[in-house]
Amino acid sequence: MKIRSAELKDLEAMVAIYNQSIAVGQLTADTTPVCTEGRRKWFDDHTPDQYPLWVAESGDMIVGYLTISAYRPGRQALRQTAEVSYYVHFDHHRQGVASALLQFAIRACPSLQIKTLFAILMDNNQGSVHLLQKYGFEKWGHLPRVAEFDGIEVGHYYYGLRIDTLHSI
Repeated sequence: MKIRSAELKDLEAMVAIYNQSIAVGQLTADTTPVCTEGRRKWFDDHTPDQYPLWVAESGDMIVGYLTISAYRPGRQALRQTAEVSYYVHFDHHRQGVASALLQFAIRACPSLQIKTLFAILMDNNQGSVHLLQKYGFEKWGHLPRVAEFDGIEVGHYYYGLRIDTLHSI
């Protein structure tokens, strides 16, 4: 598996992976599939030198991706805080793809001048909770029952990591 910067040619595969999570439900707050054209601005807003998109590639297939996104863009006091999100193709779950992507991102944070990295996830997503905890993220907050899926209410967890206190990953 190789991790590299995402290219525009990868966007279709990234959208397909994201749409898998939407179809299952309760893994992202989106409830209807997104389209490649609709994600173009999102893609363009991520730049390799500040808020990168990375893909995990196995052979010639994109098996997962990770994004680092601005937190409260334009607010200078928060410029060194970013949100991390990751998605893995369902055929490649439990194969170390998300771990490799997350580890890659954490290691890149100092060069991106990111001191605080956090993830926002549905509170029923125990797979992501365990992954984040494995890499030192701690639960910093919980917003109970803020999302609703067909009458089922779930909350948001905020898991955070201070990069500048890490010794090695």
